[in-house]
Amino acid sequence: MHGFLASSIGVTCAAALALPLTPPAVAATARPVPTTEAATTARPAPHAGTPDTTMTNRRAEPYAPGSTQSLPLEPLTRNRATPTAPGAPEQGLTRRAVRHFSLVGIVWDDPEAALHGRVQVRTRAADTGTWSGWQDVETHSADHAADRGTPESTSGRVRGATAPLWVGDSDGVELRVRSEPEGAEADSAHHGTGARNLPAAPPLPSGLRLELVDPGDDVSPPGASADGPRTVALAGETSAAAGASAANADLAPLGAAEIPVLNRAGTEREFFALNASEPAEQQQARPYVGPRPRIVTRRGWGADEGLRESGFRYTKKVKAAFVHHTASGNNYRCSQVPSLIRSIYRYHVKSMGWRDIGYNFVIDKCGKIYEGRAGGVARPVLGAHTLGFNSNSMGIAVLGSYGAKKPSAAAVRAVARLTAWKLGLYGVNPRGKTYLKSGGSNLHRKGKKVRLNVISGHRDGFRTECPGRKLYSKLGSARSKAARYQGR
Repeated sequence: MHGFLASSIGVTCAAALALPLTPPAVAATARPVPTTEAATTARPAPHAGTPDTTMTNRRAEPYAPGSTQSLPLEPLTRNRATPTAPGAPEQGLTRRAVRHFSLVGIVWDDPEAALHGRVQVRTRAADTGTWSGWQDVETHSADHAADRGTPESTSGRVRGATAPLWVGDSDGVELRVRSEPEGAEADSAHHGTGARNLPAAPPLPSGLRLELVDPGDDVSPPGASADGPRTVALAGETSAAAGASAANADLAPLGAAEIPVLNRAGTEREFFALNASEPAEQQQARPYVGPRPRIVTRRGWGADEGLRESGFRYTKKVKAAFVHHTASGNNYRCSQVPSLIRSIYRYHVKSMGWRDIGYNFVIDKCGKIYEGRAGGVARPVLGAHTLGFNSNSMGIAVLGSYGAKKPSAAAVRAVARLTAWKLGLYGVNPRGKTYLKSGGSNLHRKGKKVRLNVISGHRDGFRTECPGRKLYSKLGSARSKAARYQGR
């Protein structure tokens, strides 16, 4: 892969000149995000059961490339004048109007603290004014993170967080967070909260905040310049966008919205080009590598490259693929996926304090594959997806929640096609086993060499429900398909 690394770095400066100043999906008229992103109530929130008569009277809001409203939670007690205490057994927000958002999550100060309890949210659809029922938010998300002791985990910016939940375009919210003893959370989610002989509920983490994420528009508004204003303020974002595109320059033209599918013969030629520095005898053997699938680039889904940290971080190789679900719900249309990915990206970076989106790739239920963390889809980009096992691996997230719902056949097939290609570039058999050294998790102590399936589920490296039992049960099929795509 060394020849590929050098060639990609070499085109970065030229890319800055070749690219337009802003990606088409987020072409910026770019007003800066306000210095405080806390919501202001633009109009009174309607009472429960009362139609919102002012819904059609809202003034059009100025175009923005995305934003986050961060609202501190309040104690939900009879005495609402009581100041918020870290140990309050129930916190939340009463029903209120807010600026537009499409994704919600809860964050707190200490990333090592766990939220033992139940989080439920209701939202108001912006187009109809209809309030949803209560929806559960997945509380256990610490297992998706950078490895302990790495620069990303010790930056001082990382927070504890729930999984994000996609709710669609909304302008009202109500939230409740209730502390519950360990073991009671799943039971209460299915059976209510009857009196039971349980230990006392632990305190809630301190600094709880509701994050309301607006992904921004998919395209620039009418009348906006295709390139946006050429100002000094955009220079940093433009350089970052050029670099992200240049990292894929050996696979697609600079500024491409997607990396095209490649047949087997073309993929084999690509393999030899990317491995030009390998010994001659390895260059003569026919590689087991699956045809390259179509991949939507970060430019294609509209990543605001100014959000993430500059530069890229790499691991040595790719020996394994960990499959995840995002636990963000299944109530999305495939046409909404660019917005959903932008929302998760913003939540990971701005709310959770990560350097970039955690996953290396994202797959939707229609089987479309998207580039995740920046650095080049063919390269061993260091992610933040499987705590303890981010080195020498890649993370693939299937959008949705798959504890009770089966993943689509298209999504499972996409996992197989992606792994057949990417693992093939590194000479790895998708049906095989490999050893990874644990960076420390609740399942494997730090330093332990763990034998894993080359295509593993998140739960194989960390004690977690991810990727959901329905998706996990499909990994055997994905392994067999991937090996077949490689010609094994």
